Amino acid sequence: MRVARAELFPVPPRWLFLRLETDDGLVGWGEPIVEGRASTVARAVEELMEYVLGSDPRRVEDLFQVLYRGGFYRGGPVLTSALSGIEQALWDIKARALGVPVYELLGGRVRERMKVYAWVGGDRPEEAADQARQRVAMGYRAIKMNATAETAYLESPALVREVVRRVRAVREAVGWEVDVALDFHGRVHQAEAVRLLAALEELEPLFVEEPVLPEHAFALPELARKTRIPLATGERLYTRWQFRDLLAAGGVAVIQPDVSHAGGIWEVRKIAAMAEAYDVAVAPHCPLGPVALAAALQVDASTPNAFIQEESLGIHYNMEADLETYLADASWLVPTDGTIALPEGPGLGIELREEAIRASASPALRWHNPVWRLPDGSVAEW
Repeated sequence: MRVARAELFPVPPRWLFLRLETDDGLVGWGEPIVEGRASTVARAVEELMEYVLGSDPRRVEDLFQVLYRGGFYRGGPVLTSALSGIEQALWDIKARALGVPVYELLGGRVRERMKVYAWVGGDRPEEAADQARQRVAMGYRAIKMNATAETAYLESPALVREVVRRVRAVREAVGWEVDVALDFHGRVHQAEAVRLLAALEELEPLFVEEPVLPEHAFALPELARKTRIPLATGERLYTRWQFRDLLAAGGVAVIQPDVSHAGGIWEVRKIAAMAEAYDVAVAPHCPLGPVALAAALQVDASTPNAFIQEESLGIHYNMEADLETYLADASWLVPTDGTIALPEGPGLGIELREEAIRASASPALRWHNPVWRLPDGSVAEW
């Protein structure tokens, strides 16, 4: 068995799918993407495929080593995301050839269902509260929301009060039986993070994500000492080597590796095992498409310390298409009492509507995150 063909499909709303086919007709799918840099990642995939075409797709670890270590310069979001999507497709082929889900090759299932959370938008407290109620009505028992928009190094007390008002409105709307996670999105600088975390403690967030930028992870141990709120990070970290340094430094309660960024299925499983040794939970990051979600669920299925999974169904990015658009069967996406069933089919466990993917694909597709500026005109974190 050899990898014979590779195709890339940029599709709405902002996803990139990779289709690998073997010389005996087996097909595997991956999702190599950096949000806002799809065309850059696509070119990296094309370059890396020079090592993959003609190779045995079942040698996943060996191909990972070639793709990661074969270049003198390695790592980072573009190269590792390209590698991640290729790796997902290789696992899909290997497991399909054996007629089993990928998780059976990772040690088998440790759970029957997976808890998921959904995004809540809304700029005003009443809007956020209404969206939170809608998510609960859909079957979710956990939600996540942005805490704040752009912030300066230090803000007025008005910003802190505004954040607390929005979060309190959501908490009052859903009660204490529903988990509410907050995403600082790296928008908050460490001094302001201390103030916000203190003000939010009474509302008992499930966790606060990216309380500071990943470049400022050195601040996490001190932040953790000053708050009871669990701190989470990791969506912008790549491979076990970056997570090793994060875990060794301490301060983080939840890591969030992304199976489409951090190195793929097997790499994220290795990262999760390392986190387990530090008594740290795993909540895989996934505001992406159905292939990435299916790949993340393969990790969740076989990972004892995976406790919740991000699901992007109905997220505000999904304007032109959503998770179900490209799935032959999307019924499993809808949660029951906050959990979804694990895909049980071979490979990644899903079947894609290839005709819809081909019809929607366009090399002209461009999505970029906005560039934010503070009132004084300086650039702010998005």
